[in-house]
Amino acid sequence: MSDAQLLGSLPGGMGYRTSARWAVSAAFYINGFVVGHWAPKIPVLAERLAISESVLGALVIMFGIGALIALLTGAVLTTRYGSAAVVRWTSYLLVPGLLFISLSPNLVATAFSMLWLGVFMGAMDGAMNANAVSVEKARGSAIMSSCHGFWSLGGLTGAPLGGWMLAHYGELGHSLGVLVLTGILVIIAQFYYMDDRKLLAVEDGGESDGRKPGRLLAMIPAGIGIYMLGFCAFLSFVPEGAILDWSALYLAKDHAAPVAIAGYAFAAFSATMAMMRFFGDALRNRLGDGKTFFVSALVASAGFAVAGLAPALPMVIAGFLVCGLGLANMVPIIFSAGGRFPGVEPAIGIGVVTAFGYSGALTAPAVLGFIAEHTGLGAIFAGFSVVLVVTALLSLSLRALRP
Repeated sequence: MSDAQLLGSLPGGMGYRTSARWAVSAAFYINGFVVGHWAPKIPVLAERLAISESVLGALVIMFGIGALIALLTGAVLTTRYGSAAVVRWTSYLLVPGLLFISLSPNLVATAFSMLWLGVFMGAMDGAMNANAVSVEKARGSAIMSSCHGFWSLGGLTGAPLGGWMLAHYGELGHSLGVLVLTGILVIIAQFYYMDDRKLLAVEDGGESDGRKPGRLLAMIPAGIGIYMLGFCAFLSFVPEGAILDWSALYLAKDHAAPVAIAGYAFAAFSATMAMMRFFGDALRNRLGDGKTFFVSALVASAGFAVAGLAPALPMVIAGFLVCGLGLANMVPIIFSAGGRFPGVEPAIGIGVVTAFGYSGALTAPAVLGFIAEHTGLGAIFAGFSVVLVVTALLSLSLRALRP
């Protein structure tokens, strides 16, 4: 079945596809909004439980492990029940996550609450990316970059609002406020998600693309390509995580930046990343995923070279700003490619590449911290310029990034 026939056969017309596009964008915003509110809550939680940084780190790791497990489990559920159903129910279960943490009276209860938050955030993450791929297919144009832009926007608005709410209403009032705000969005969006089962039914009426059943082992016969795509996701997530975890310390330690300025590197990176993601779909539609990914990796490489080697503080901050421009669309492109990988169900493909990416985000901070003790953070950031050149060259061999 041709693209024109596929689009013409879908139920609901363009209005349905437009509503589905904004619904999945809302899902991305909700997920990022909760993450943004979690960030200012961390020191409040540590003070209430009187726990050390190492214990807090273990709680954060538990959150990450829960998210990683849920990504793969959620992928199987998505292939069986459809991404719309999984996004709908995981968003409902994610909404009270911060409240459960606020109500946890001790360390054990907090650990289980963190696991809850990680599981449903991770499962929702995979399902909403799968739903975005379905909307891309139904519309015949890219939307994944702007969806990730809405995730970034959720984090950028959630973090400062969360700090203000914690200061004025306390931990419990903050969590109840987040529950109400996100709950309203979840209830509205639930009626408009793209039903990818209908999309698959239309596709099955034409030529089959050879997808396998919704099982994790079903991706193995598809060949090494899906894993190479996952490796690209790993190489894309690690530099992003390095900026999140180490940029402020780098500015303070290596460039003597005051506390008020130390966060500017991540702020510049986050702002340009969010902005560029909203322009990313137009670039992808014009240049194609392969060229956009290749150029983006080279731009990010240049940004890391400047950030790691420049002697002056303004140049370093400008380098991180360029990093945001380059890294912004790399992960959305990989997610889209994983969702349309030949021989693999969309949710399984996204689950694989996301698991690779999150593995990098989870393991990188400790490894980079150990390396930085011997080389310095400047060398770490400069080294990422080489890593991203390798990533750009590797992407040229990936058929999944071609039109």
